[in-house]
Amino acid sequence: MTNRPSLLSLLLGAWLVACGPPAPDPSPADGGAVLTPDAGTSSAALSVVRVHYPTSAQTLSLRGSAPPLRWDRGVPGTREDADTWRFELEDVSTPLEFKPLLDDATWSRGANVLLRPGETVDVSPRFHDATGEVELAWAAFHSVALGNDRPIWVYLPPGYAENPHARFPVMYLQDGQNLFDAALAFGGTEWQVDESLDRGAEALARGETLRPLIVVGVGNTAARMDEYTLTRDEGVGAGGRGAAYLAFLATELKPAVDARFRTLPARETTGVGGSSLGGLVSLAASAERPETFGVVAALSPATWWDGRAVLGQVDALAGKPQRPLRVYLDSGDSGPAQDDAANTALLAARFRALGYRDGDDLLYVLARGATHAESAWAARLPGALRFLFPVP
Repeated sequence: MTNRPSLLSLLLGAWLVACGPPAPDPSPADGGAVLTPDAGTSSAALSVVRVHYPTSAQTLSLRGSAPPLRWDRGVPGTREDADTWRFELEDVSTPLEFKPLLDDATWSRGANVLLRPGETVDVSPRFHDATGEVELAWAAFHSVALGNDRPIWVYLPPGYAENPHARFPVMYLQDGQNLFDAALAFGGTEWQVDESLDRGAEALARGETLRPLIVVGVGNTAARMDEYTLTRDEGVGAGGRGAAYLAFLATELKPAVDARFRTLPARETTGVGGSSLGGLVSLAASAERPETFGVVAALSPATWWDGRAVLGQVDALAGKPQRPLRVYLDSGDSGPAQDDAANTALLAARFRALGYRDGDDLLYVLARGATHAESAWAARLPGALRFLFPVP
């Protein structure tokens, strides 16, 4: 896949220079940008781009879609220090897209970055890495809260190794055995998390772009049913150790991950997710510890558990000072019990009753014809991550 702008983008850039820009696209496209808008900005303003990258290149430049940038020739920056280049762009009157280049020859990878008038944008690009890496970070992570050990896998996105200045949001996914390796996954079907995120990081089209993320795959244990449920289901004869599991996630595992890897640790950049009972405990994590896990993905959650006790947990958010910032819910409607579709729709309705708005801070997906299966969750995960971690 080429890292240059598309032919259409080049033609559009030339047209913009000659004729002026069209109405701005409000969706930025680069996962490494940090935006600091200046208050009170009107038609034209000074905008600043700071590019952080360790390089011996003689110059680091920007090209872009509208004046004062253009796609066919770069504007050089000024070195602030060994690894930081500064670009002060005057008379920016409309949102524009840009890309950094090394020596005005080597394009940064992935989608363009959006710059609005009056903003200061910090970017930590990558120019070479096209794929991330999965490592078994802990073969036996010990939990004091649970009194047991489990494996922890970590996916590090493209650019993590290349650019030591880049930091990333983190998604904690349950049933870590199923995420990366078909040889370990239930039924031999993995979620292809690394492949999906690699493709999303390289995608140039905005609708296909995924923000680069660190994904922590939390291995399950023989006590999965007990650990993934806050309450005991007498009909099943199991459950109820979920509070201890949440303590493990929030007070033992997350601090260890933040200490070892370059994370963005705030709640808005820390998510939790899973499927079936893994989706159920992820909802519990975001409801009980929203100060830690700000976004949540529940794929085909086991809403039926213990007489739909999770509905009461969601209702209780109305009286709490904090609640999840963004919620993704889905189910299929086929196979045994129709993938609990009716209960999942009811769960979405409870979030709407709290004031969540579809497409804003709530995304509910009913996948017609899909069953309760790893392959279905693998197919829907990229859309969940795209919603939960919008590109800044």
